[in-house]
Amino acid sequence: MRKLIAFAAIAGTLMIAACNTVEGVGRDVSSAGDTVANAAEKSK
Repeated sequence: MRKLIAFAAIAGTLMIAACNTVEGVGRDVSSAGDTVANAAEKSK
């Protein structure tokens, strides 16, 4: 169980660090959502 918690903590830290800030994570998620929405709109 300890290894799982440690892995989750490290993975979470790396994901946040990759986007530089929590705000960056929000922008990345928003951008991905916009991309999916645009693709859905084009396929109509």
